[in-house]
Amino acid sequence: MKVILNKDLSPLGEEGDVKEVAKGYARNFLFPRGIAVPYNDRTVKLFESRKEEIEARKAEKRNDAAGLKEKLEALVLEITMPAGANGKLYGAVTSQTIADELAKQGHHIERKRIELAGSNFKSVGKYKAAIKLYESAAAEITITIVGQEIKTESRTPAQPARGKRRRDADIVQADAVQTDTVQAEAAAPEAPAGNGAPVSEPAAQAAPEIQANPEPAAAE
Repeated sequence: MKVILNKDLSPLGEEGDVKEVAKGYARNFLFPRGIAVPYNDRTVKLFESRKEEIEARKAEKRNDAAGLKEKLEALVLEITMPAGANGKLYGAVTSQTIADELAKQGHHIERKRIELAGSNFKSVGKYKAAIKLYESAAAEITITIVGQEIKTESRTPAQPARGKRRRDADIVQADAVQTDTVQAEAAAPEAPAGNGAPVSEPAAQAAPEIQANPEPAAAE
C-alpha cells in the first residue's frame, strides 16, 4: 500500500516521503497516529502545497546535524570498566554503554544510531564508533576504554566444622582404647593346664605342718 508520511519516522522515512507499506501496518499504526496518509490525488496536491515548508525543515535538520557532528567528534569519551590483568573486560562496552556516556555529556543519541565494529568492545584500548545523524551525515567518535583492575583477597583454608572435628576425635580415642586392650591381653600370663585355677602367690606357699596333741602321760 502506498502512503505519504506526515511525520518523520525512523527508519521508515521523513515527512513528505512516499513509501510502500503493508496494509495492516498502515491501517493499524500509521493512519490512527497521524504518521501517514493514503496516497491519492487529494493528498498529493496537499503535500505539493507544503513542499517549500517541508524542504525548509529538512535544511534546518541538515544544519543541526552538521553542528552536532562537529561537537561529537571533538569529544573525549573515556569509559572505565572492570578488567583483568590481561586487559580483558568483565563485560563489554555496547552501543547502549556509549549512549549512556554521551547522555552524561548532554548529547542524547538513540542507541540504534550508534554503530560499533563487531557490535561491542571487550578489551581495553582505543576504538572508533560511527553515529548516524541525518540523511548521509554521520559523526565518527573516538572511545578510550580504561580497565579498572579488581583485587581479590586471599582466602584462608576453611576450618573443618565443629561436628566433624568432634567425630574425628572420637574415632582417634576409640582406636587408642582398642590398641590398649589388645596390648593388655597379649601381656597377660597363660592359665596352667588342668582344671585347677591358678593359685595366688600367698596360697602357693606351703602351709605349716600341724602336729597332733601328745597323749597325756600315764599316772604313776
